[in-house]
Amino acid sequence: MPKWYAVCTRSNHEKCAAAQLDLRSIEHFLPLYESVRKWKDRRKRLEFPLFPGYLFVRIPLQERLRVLLTPGVVRLVGFDNRPAALPDEEIEALRTVLVQGARSEPHPYLRVGRRVRITRGALAGMEGVLVRKKGRVRLVLSIDLIRQSAMIEVDSADVGVM
Repeated sequence: MPKWYAVCTRSNHEKCAAAQLDLRSIEHFLPLYESVRKWKDRRKRLEFPLFPGYLFVRIPLQERLRVLLTPGVVRLVGFDNRPAALPDEEIEALRTVLVQGARSEPHPYLRVGRRVRITRGALAGMEGVLVRKKGRVRLVLSIDLIRQSAMIEVDSADVGVM
């Protein structure tokens, strides 16, 4: 049965590895966020990986060699030389957030803090740590396996304390 696994990529090769996985018809997910970069003569909106150095694949464990032979892929994240599967809920929650178009950006890994659950809206059921940044309420979603976090802007009325 296919499960989600985190894939560690070569530095700055997340998009190339995703394109190669696409060519091999391997289901993958590369979460991206938009950022505006400024140069002397112009401003440009660019897409960057939400979790630098990582992307996610959904495969049966027997097919891991197909992933490992993909250019740009370094390894599957796991313990004792065995890839560790991610909970489907974490990946689906992340996909839902990005499909809904919520503003997101990378955030330093958070493991402790006031845990909350979104009670209403498109992100209902999602859990994370609540933070305030520039007067706005943000939800920090952490993926413990890769020790990375992403910050998503939410409406404070939709948040319930656990």
